[in-house]
Amino acid sequence: MAEINLAQEIAKHLKAYSTEVEQDLQAAKKEVADKAVTQLKASSGFTDRSGRYRKGWRVKKVGDNYTIHNATDASLTHLLEKGHALRNGGRSKAFAHIKPVEEMVITDFEAIVRKRLS
Repeated sequence: MAEINLAQEIAKHLKAYSTEVEQDLQAAKKEVADKAVTQLKASSGFTDRSGRYRKGWRVKKVGDNYTIHNATDASLTHLLEKGHALRNGGRSKAFAHIKPVEEMVITDFEAIVRKRLS
């Protein structure tokens, strides 16, 4: 009669499950990052005359994570999102265009992970 080592069998199945989970998480990260970049390119409440700022949104893979950044006008993102002081006094209007996309990314990522792992 063949002898089964229970500990080895459990370890083998857990390893297979963990690789499936890692693959699902990587796919979910990529999917949500691409969707976020698409939304950032489409959304804005300000006049972008040349379209350069909108076209500059990119996804960059750093290790196992994805970073969303503006490649053309990185320093402009904070100024547009939060507003800034004007030369003649006063403040410019804030155009919150990153915060809604960030909230969408959080909810979508959680939903996708729950769906794939259930």
